[in-house]
Amino acid sequence: MLEPSLLSRPDPTAPHVSDLTRKLGPALLQASLPDAAEKIGLFGRWWCEPQTGQWVLSTGAANLLDVNAGLHRTGNSCFEQVVPDDVLRLMAALREPGQAVECEFRIINEFDGLRWLRLVSEPLRLPGPSVQTGVVVDVTSSRLAAMRERFCFESTQFLIGTPTLGEAVTKVIQLVCDNLGWECGAYWSLEQQQMGDHRLACKYQWHQPDYPLASFRRQSATLRLAPGEGLVGNVWSTMRPAWVEDMVNGTDFLRCQSAHECGLQSGYAFPVSYVTDGGRRHSHGVLEFYSSLSRQREAQLPSLATTIGALIAQTVQRLEQQELIRQLAQVDDLTGLANRKHFHHLLDAACLSATSSGASFAVLNIDLDRFKQINDAFGHEAGNLVLHDFAQRLQRLDLPGCAVGRLGGDEFAILVTPAGSIAQLQALGERVLLAARQPFLFERQELTVSASVGVSIFPDNGWTGSELMRSADAAMYRRKHGGRNGLSFFSSGTAGTLAEQRSALARQLTMEAELQHALVSDEFFLVYQPVFGRDAEHMVAVEALIRWRRPGGDVVPPDVFIPVAEQSGLIVQIGRWVVKRACHDLALLQRAGFKDLQVNVNMAAPEFVNARLPAELMAVVEACGVAPQHLCLELTEGLVMKQPDKVIPVMAALRQLGFKISLDDFGMGHSSLSRMKNLPISSLKIDRSFVSGLPHDRGDGAIVRTILDLGRHMKLQVIAEGVETDAQLIYLRQFGCSLIQGFLLGRPKTVSELMAAHSQSTNEQATP
Repeated sequence: MLEPSLLSRPDPTAPHVSDLTRKLGPALLQASLPDAAEKIGLFGRWWCEPQTGQWVLSTGAANLLDVNAGLHRTGNSCFEQVVPDDVLRLMAALREPGQAVECEFRIINEFDGLRWLRLVSEPLRLPGPSVQTGVVVDVTSSRLAAMRERFCFESTQFLIGTPTLGEAVTKVIQLVCDNLGWECGAYWSLEQQQMGDHRLACKYQWHQPDYPLASFRRQSATLRLAPGEGLVGNVWSTMRPAWVEDMVNGTDFLRCQSAHECGLQSGYAFPVSYVTDGGRRHSHGVLEFYSSLSRQREAQLPSLATTIGALIAQTVQRLEQQELIRQLAQVDDLTGLANRKHFHHLLDAACLSATSSGASFAVLNIDLDRFKQINDAFGHEAGNLVLHDFAQRLQRLDLPGCAVGRLGGDEFAILVTPAGSIAQLQALGERVLLAARQPFLFERQELTVSASVGVSIFPDNGWTGSELMRSADAAMYRRKHGGRNGLSFFSSGTAGTLAEQRSALARQLTMEAELQHALVSDEFFLVYQPVFGRDAEHMVAVEALIRWRRPGGDVVPPDVFIPVAEQSGLIVQIGRWVVKRACHDLALLQRAGFKDLQVNVNMAAPEFVNARLPAELMAVVEACGVAPQHLCLELTEGLVMKQPDKVIPVMAALRQLGFKISLDDFGMGHSSLSRMKNLPISSLKIDRSFVSGLPHDRGDGAIVRTILDLGRHMKLQVIAEGVETDAQLIYLRQFGCSLIQGFLLGRPKTVSELMAAHSQSTNEQATP
């Protein structure tokens, strides 16, 4: 409302009323005449007598100013609908009588909403006091166009420059309320409820600070709307904007009571969506705005709604894509925890921060015990359920400021900031152990695991993320070796163990690489240890023994490199090389005079679970020109008993083709007599550990005699290995051992040495 000013104060020197009437009479007459041009051009004329402050408004001017046409005794009555914030600017423009006037201001009413008008005076034609005249023009369209452009720019800045959707949307709501005269606004979007149901929830709100809206905001925050329910639900379902012109009495408006308490009268809601070039609509939510005035459809917000909705919808789309990229880069798909790469990034950042601040933090390395057995017994689906549910349990531990990650497989980690005391870390570790011990339910089957936890502390156990993880890993493995299902802190003793483990691993990896090179470079060779009959003179077989000569000339014992070959899987390739070379050498020996000589070859465990083994070995012997019955395959008793369902069918197929099979290290395994009688084998080999005590160790003697009796009754040949003394040989002969192998009768020899010895023996027999 205009305050008293020069527009309304009477001038002591003012002329008589009759003079004023004479001056303003023509203006009154002209103002009373209808003017079609004013209506079409959205303008109106005005006249002002500066000395008295009286005004005359034409019909067009009065309609624009939302007052009565004709004579106004003061300027206050002409401009009573001007927005209070613009009154001072208008007063300043009209303060000097007789001066040119040009001023823009805003008019607001409950029918047309907010409009912009421009008041302009015409130049005075006569010197001295005279009636001032001019026009008032509706510039709302141009101002809206400029506002739309500025609004789009500012909204885009908000939406692009803010990292979160909440901050961006809240700023846009404030921008609308400040510029278009609304008291409050809110953003609604879908959230998933239980049983897969969806409801619209009020996610972000803003209101004018000086307007009391507590009850309305509170009800909006707690309300959940189904699509099609209430104003917001209908806008979401139809994707069309909608007005509520009477919030208090409107039957479709659900918050009428709180709206009445807060003095809100009308509102406008519109969808937050946009349509792509391909015609696909992306819908993300609903924006609503409310006013204390009974605003009508002519208000300016609808002209901006489509632009605002599209801008916010595109921002939601962009932020969702950014979140998806972040999820792919930082989050483990199965568990929803930080993945290995992101956890190490967080750990490195924590090290950097703690180095600067002098703070301390801890790392818990968690490994599930007996997890592999669950995968093997119930399948990967059960294993995935255990991993997912355990991750959920870790997240429910309520660890403020901590980060939980899955490092891979069944290994997890927790970054604890700050570290707290040893007792607090111990308590946290116990909670982790309890979370692991609670049963997991898979298809009505309870699955149980436990956990081994290792703890390292910055900076005592490392200054970098990698050092801390190695320390926590070492502590965890010490716990595993100490019985599992517990927690260990890193210590200096653990450091020594870790160094030894790392050194052993480095040696193993180095040897694996060397073994690969040895296969390619033909660095392996075979020696053959003779097997004699009971007379200890007639050689009936040889056992092929592999050796490795490095390029420098040193020979690596098999007990050094065979375990490494077994762990790395190279044992299958090496074993196949042994079979081919042994059959090749056997053909040479047989052609040299060793008729009916048999070669015994040790087979690796993985080879006997290969159903193609019989056909592959048949191809080898045929290529070398030897008979299958001259090749005896030795396998350990433990291998047969570990996977009988896979091994025994392969053994039976080999026996049908004529190959012989010997059960090596007999007596060291866990076979039962009921299973032994059905094994397709041709011989047994007494382990050297039983032979070494003969003839004085009564226990060894009893075991050896039992094996010999078993072989005799099952019609199996029995080989005694490791015979090194005459007393052992005599004892074995006494109890009927048919085949003897050991240093006493013959050390391992190369093919050329065997052939030379045979040639010498033949020559000696031929000499009279």
